[in-house]
Amino acid sequence: MPPPAITKAVFPVAGLGTRFLPATKATPKEMMPVVDKPLIQYAVEEAYAAGITEMIFVTGRHKRAIEDHFDTAYELENELAAANKQALLDVVRSVKPADVQCVFVRQPVANGLGAAVLCAERLVGNEPFAVLLADDLLVGQPPVMAQMVDIHARHGRSVIATEEVPREHTRRYGIVRGQEILPGLTSLDAIVEKPSPEKAPSTQGVVGRYVLSPRVFHHLRHVAPGAGSEIQLTDGIAALLAEEAVYAYRYSGRRYDCGSKQGYLEATVQLGLAHPETGEALAAYLKGLQLP
Repeated sequence: MPPPAITKAVFPVAGLGTRFLPATKATPKEMMPVVDKPLIQYAVEEAYAAGITEMIFVTGRHKRAIEDHFDTAYELENELAAANKQALLDVVRSVKPADVQCVFVRQPVANGLGAAVLCAERLVGNEPFAVLLADDLLVGQPPVMAQMVDIHARHGRSVIATEEVPREHTRRYGIVRGQEILPGLTSLDAIVEKPSPEKAPSTQGVVGRYVLSPRVFHHLRHVAPGAGSEIQLTDGIAALLAEEAVYAYRYSGRRYDCGSKQGYLEATVQLGLAHPETGEALAAYLKGLQLP
């Protein structure tokens, strides 16, 4: 019997975005644009390309702009229609396709990624589900979440995305250990949140894409606070390993860490070069740029 299809995705968006202050003082970090779309829209489009149609946003205070972005903008649409600006009207309407449902739930206290995911338990129910972190802008062909949903469909197991990271950077990631069963696919026996380089079990770091069994909710309710005195999703997955197989998947694609200024600027340049409206002019500008 094939595993249930992945139809729901959780987007934890309650963080404060302090690394981008003052820009994020009044604007959610997930609404920061890369070229002409906010980060959260890239993540939602990636989920939709994987066949996911129910988007669950775990929000916090000052995140109303995310709800507004995915809501219908009647006044704007009417003005564009009256001005016969059909191309722009199509762009506005494409933000949320007709078959997509957006649901919002508040995380009362920002006390860890695991706690944020746990806030979505009642909305997810007893189904496998995806988690996407908008800070990680992933570009792949096919899209990375579609790759992971395909792995889940074939193996029926939780899947977490990983990439090779420098050993000196292991403190920034969840790090996995296991046995490779297929090229790029590892059956895990351990996952550790932000270990020191000397204690890291490997250099395979977890990035912000997951397909998880609903059983992870049980473990998130019972794990003790971990790194940073927060409820870590990594610790919930580690507990899940005692009951179910979990796979790590070295995805095919490119990741931009848009939680950092450097990664955000790299994404802006690379996606700007790939954009049909800006690519040629931006390439010419960069070619002639006089660096100090």
